[in-house]
Amino acid sequence: MSESLLNLVNTIRDRKNKDEDKSYTSSLLSGGLSKCIDKMEEEFDELKGALNEKSNIVHEAADTIYHILVALEVAGIKFEDVLKELENRKK
Repeated sequence: MSESLLNLVNTIRDRKNKDEDKSYTSSLLSGGLSKCIDKMEEEFDELKGALNEKSNIVHEAADTIYHILVALEVAGIKFEDVLKELENRKK
């Protein structure tokens, strides 16, 4: 499971060097942290609505996770460090 997330993180990192007109991820990355936070909040609100309506939850959860990963990348936070932190909390 975490392999899929790591693959997504690697794709996000790869998009840093791509033309922002051709990649949604590139446009988010080049938009800076403020843009990423705004989009992350928007997606979280959509997830809350989906949970309350019991509809489209998986889609909205995937969108939220993706936007969190993009925001972390823009902020210079390695997802691997987040995974390590979660692992440490199991102890």
